[in-house]
Amino acid sequence: MKKIVYLLSGVMAFGLVSFSSEFTSVLWSDTPDYTKIVEMYKKPINEWPKPTIDPGVEWSEFSSIKRDTAYFVDQAKPEVLLGRMLFFDPKLSKSNQISCSSCHDPEMGWTDRRMVGLGHDHLKGARNTPSLYNTAERTSYFWDGRANSLEEQANGPLSAHNEMAMDVVELPAKMSKIEGYKKYFIDAFGDDKITYDRIVGAIASFQRTIKSQPSRVDAFMDGKYNALTEDEIYGMHLFRTKARCMNCHHGQYFTDESFHNIGLTYYKRKFEDLGRYVVTNNPDDVGKFKTPGLRDLLNTRPWMHNGLFDDLEGIVNMYNSGMHMIDPKPEQKLADPLYPVTDSLMKPLELSKSEIKSLVSFLEALSGSKFKMRRPEFPIE
Repeated sequence: MKKIVYLLSGVMAFGLVSFSSEFTSVLWSDTPDYTKIVEMYKKPINEWPKPTIDPGVEWSEFSSIKRDTAYFVDQAKPEVLLGRMLFFDPKLSKSNQISCSSCHDPEMGWTDRRMVGLGHDHLKGARNTPSLYNTAERTSYFWDGRANSLEEQANGPLSAHNEMAMDVVELPAKMSKIEGYKKYFIDAFGDDKITYDRIVGAIASFQRTIKSQPSRVDAFMDGKYNALTEDEIYGMHLFRTKARCMNCHHGQYFTDESFHNIGLTYYKRKFEDLGRYVVTNNPDDVGKFKTPGLRDLLNTRPWMHNGLFDDLEGIVNMYNSGMHMIDPKPEQKLADPLYPVTDSLMKPLELSKSEIKSLVSFLEALSGSKFKMRRPEFPIE
């Protein structure tokens, strides 16, 4: 910028060219809009600029999370202690080789870092493994929302032929043969009876303790204004405004808990997935998948329901395009009612390369979790 100013100063001094006062004020300033925008966020959240939200979208403002001071107390509770052992125990699977933690590994952001899960007999799943961070805050589970509780969700991987492949009817009898577990069931439930509901209930109790740790973004929201760089703050502003991310990613966990078709259903192609339609049979739900939370996203790559993307800047570039690549023509939709229509919230963003980098820097700052859980010792048979 200084070189340009010096060069143009000389040109103007010789009367070779003239500039409007508006243009010269930009040249001689030190990115005034950028600095002004950054200062607008160094104040309480209720004084921040309002985000860009489309008509009809229900949204909630950002709010910070706190460090879980009750974590170790909760981990010592009998039902949580039991659930933790069951979560990591491969004996819950048909082969005695696969546990819940095989796909939800605490060393890998409570996912598996694979495109799709790998289970019984090395069979691949159809979708990317969702992380368990903040799972207690979800209102539905799986990419298509087919489960409404953690207990209901547990039945899916336990019984799926390409996951743990266990006959859940036989599971209680199998676990009852392990004498060492009886003490833990007595502590948790008052007697040593092992039932399916108690197994999944204990696992769910443990999963509810899996929470993100605060990030630098949380520190900034709580008033530590040097926690973020100016570039990251500007990226947050873009997230809230020009990039229109807050239409779907808002609130404390950066998700609307809803379902959207963002143009990645691959209809009638190799990676076809009809999404929520397989649950509702509603043609309007073809290609819709649940909005993931964005906390700790650097720990949970690869991303999207199919795990095909592991480059954050590349994903932002896709959104920048508007994502309306395969929308049907009227005659196509008439001939095929299931032809997916990309969500109207998806629009070209016209972000510059520097704006994309700023936005990515903010997204990266949302990751704060570092704690790695030790695997427990299992009861002796």
